[in-house]
Amino acid sequence: MPTYMVITAEISDAEKFRKYAVAAADLVAQFGGEYIVRAPRPLSLEGHWSKAEKMVISRWTSQRQALAFWNSADYAKVKKMRLGTANVHVTLFEGVDEK
Repeated sequence: MPTYMVITAEISDAEKFRKYAVAAADLVAQFGGEYIVRAPRPLSLEGHWSKAEKMVISRWTSQRQALAFWNSADYAKVKKMRLGTANVHVTLFEGVDEK
């Protein structure tokens, strides 16, 4: 079943966070994920969305695949790059099985 990793981040150090984001993007691709949303400037239609908040959504073929990326030693090294750069929330959602 497809799985989506939804990340929201309130970034406090854009320069350092960008270095993390580039390194993480390489790993997402290596682990078979793909970005479907990278929204630095969303258009909020209802409610409040802080200009400091960013959203990224990646699609994975399964929760197992997403967790393989998330729990990998390679990502553990990259994740350290974002320490002190943002307040981050990461959530996995199962998608609709299209079969």
